[in-house]
Order: sequence, then C-alpha cells, then structure tokens
Amino acid sequence: MKRTRAEYERGLPDYHDPLGGVGGAAPAYSALTLRTVLAAVALAMCLAAGTLFVILHVLWGIVLLSALAVVCVVDLVWVIHRKRRGEPG
Repeated sequence: MKRTRAEYERGLPDYHDPLGGVGGAAPAYSALTLRTVLAAVALAMCLAAGTLFVILHVLWGIVLLSALAVVCVVDLVWVIHRKRRGEPG
C-alpha cells in the first residue's frame, strides 16, 4: 500500500511495533532528528579516530573505523530520506 505525504506528516502509529496496541503500549514515533544528530556525531568521531589510526599505522583500527563510518553514512542517508518524505521526528 502506497502511503501519502499527509500520512507521513501525521505519523505512522505502531510503525516499529508489529504488536502495538495488543499489550497496551502507546504508539511510538521515531526520533529522526535525534538519530540524525547521533549518526553525524558518530561519523565525525569515526573519521577523527580513523585519521589518528592512519597516522599511527594501525591497520585493524583503520578497517574497523572505516566499516563503522560506512554504517554511519548509510544510517544518515536513510534517516534524511525518511525526513524528506515527511515523517515527523
């Protein structure tokens, strides 16, 4: 089912909880702005620490922080996509 922009702007109750309403939990809405800030801060920290590991020639640190930076970028892009289509948060 294709959702309209108005539905995303209103929010999608129980979007992340397939059993929402069954156990009495209130509908949850994602905090997209907080997630954007956290992903951006984590990306900056990964880049800074990765640069330090490059200077120190620590291969395992470079690989680990590069993988984490990629995860941060993917998360950041996905959250920005969701915000642009009109989801609240």
